[in-house]
Parts: sequence; C-alpha cells; structure tokens
Amino acid sequence: MAANDWKERLHVVYSTNPDYQYETTEAGGIVTLPAAQQRLRVQLDRKHRGGKVVTLVTGFVGSPDDLKALGRMLKSRCGVGGSAKEGEIIIQGDFKQKIVELLRQAGYTLTKASG
Repeated sequence: MAANDWKERLHVVYSTNPDYQYETTEAGGIVTLPAAQQRLRVQLDRKHRGGKVVTLVTGFVGSPDDLKALGRMLKSRCGVGGSAKEGEIIIQGDFKQKIVELLRQAGYTLTKASG
C-alpha cells in the first residue's frame, strides 16, 4: 500500500503542500490490567431493581470489550442473563460464591466477596 493512502487521511479536507504527509495518531485506549492485578468486588444488590436480586462485579479496570468478554463468560457459566457496562458486570440472581470461584479460577486472585 502507498505511504500516503487515502483511507488513512479521511479527515483531511485539503492540503496545498505537495510534500505533506498525514500522520495518524492512534488514541491510546484504556489498558486492561492483567487478571492477577484486578481488584474485583462481588456483591449482591436489590436497589432499584424491583426487589429482584442481582450479583454485581465492580472494580474492573480495562477496555469495554474486555469487560464485556468477562461478563459474557460469567453469564454463560452461571446460565443466566445480565449486562456489562460502565465498569461493572450485572448477573441476574444470587451467584455470589459461584462468581468468586469462577473469577479465581480465571486468574483474578484479588477478588473479594463483600456485602
């Protein structure tokens, strides 16, 4: 591919300099900490949920894609629904002990059950 490919400079409207080289700057996204360094908290919650119990996993530091992947793994292993957004994973139902065990098996050694 050419060094000055048009796909890499989509947001440049026009340049009169014939020697202009458009430089792309990659946005340094959020770096996901390794599993052994994550300090996750697992707790039960009923607030604002119509009295239904959910298991919350909070304290995840990393990209939203990695958070969703961890949430997907926990939901599939517990066999229930839930969501993963804004730094927390919500699992429907009371799975506190099972989630702590699953996280420790996955290498999250600093996991703590609270509340």
